[in-house]
Amino acid sequence: MTTPINRRRFLRGAAAGLSAVTLNQFLTACGTPEARTPPATSAAAQPATVPPMKAPVATTAVTQMEPGPQPTAASAGAPDLVVARSGEPEAMVRRAIAALGGMERFVPREANVIVKPNICVAYHTYEYAATTNPWVVGAVVKMCFEAGARSVRVMDFPFGGSAEEAYEISGIAEQVKAAGGEMVVMSRLKFMPTDLPNAITLKQAAIYDDILKADVVIDVPIAKDHGLARLTLGMKNLMGVIRDREVIHGMLGQNLADLAGHIRPQLTIIDAVRLLMANGPTGGSLDDVKQLDTIVASPDIVAADSYAATLFEMQPEELLYIMAGVAAGLGRSDLKNLRIEEINVGS
Repeated sequence: MTTPINRRRFLRGAAAGLSAVTLNQFLTACGTPEARTPPATSAAAQPATVPPMKAPVATTAVTQMEPGPQPTAASAGAPDLVVARSGEPEAMVRRAIAALGGMERFVPREANVIVKPNICVAYHTYEYAATTNPWVVGAVVKMCFEAGARSVRVMDFPFGGSAEEAYEISGIAEQVKAAGGEMVVMSRLKFMPTDLPNAITLKQAAIYDDILKADVVIDVPIAKDHGLARLTLGMKNLMGVIRDREVIHGMLGQNLADLAGHIRPQLTIIDAVRLLMANGPTGGSLDDVKQLDTIVASPDIVAADSYAATLFEMQPEELLYIMAGVAAGLGRSDLKNLRIEEINVGS
C-alpha cells in the first residue's frame, strides 16, 4: 500500500523565519459570548489534566501544507463518501471508515495523528449538540491506533470557558483517555504566524504549530446551526486551529475555504448523531436538538459538507464556503455525480 505523504517530512523543506505579525484580540465564532455558569458535569465526563498556557505568540512560520490523501490500493474502488445510519456512534464510525477502505488508508504506521473535534464551549453536555459526540471521537482514536498510529492527540481551542472545562463537560476527555489518546490544551505560545500562499483573501493566519506538523489531521465536527456561517460542518470546524478568529469573519466563506485549502485534513468525519437545528453554535435548549443517528465520512471535505447540508434541508450552493471550496479545487459538491454508499447499521 502506498502511504500518504508525511506532513513533517514535507514541512522540513518549507520556508520559515517570517517576521512576527501583530494580530488582534481573540474573538468567538460568532461574536463575544455572554458569561454563563457551566452546568453540573454529566457522569460520563471526565476532566482533562493538561493546564492551559498563556504566553506570547512564537514567530516561526510555516508556509504551506501538502495535498490531501493520495490514492492507494485500499482506496481503489472505494466510494467518494459514506453515510452510516441507525446504529451506535462507534458502530457507525467503524462501518463508514471500513467502506472507505479502512483507517489504514488514511493513517500510516507510526504516524502522529491529530483529531480535531468541535469542543467550542464548556456550557453544555454533548446532549445539547454543541460539541462532537464523545463516542464518535473515542472511536476515531481507537481506529487510529488500530491502524498503527504512534500517537493520537485530540484538541480544540474553545471560545467559551476553559479548555479543561470544555473537555470534561463534553465527555470527550473520558472517551479519548479510555481509547489511549491524549487531550491537549492548545497553548497560545504555539500558534505560528503562517503564510497561506494559495489563499484568495486569508493571506496569513496564526495556525497551531502541532496541526502544521502532524502527519495526519482528521476533522471530526458536529453538524450544527451557526448564526454567521449558517452551518458548522467540516470546513467551519477548522476555525479551531487558528488563534485570532476575527481575521476570518470579514469574508467568511472565502476565508474558510482558504484555511481548509492550507490544512487539508486527510479525512472528515461529520457527527450527525444529534443535530443542533437552531441557535448555534452554542445552543442551550434540547428543543433545538434533532436525533438523527448518522455519520458522514469522506476524504473530500467539500463533499462531506455538501451532503451534511442536506440534513438541514439546505443545498450545497447555499453555503458560501462550500462554493468557495469547489472553486478552489478542494472537492466536489455535485452529490448526484459522486459515488455515495449508504449503510443502515441497524439492519
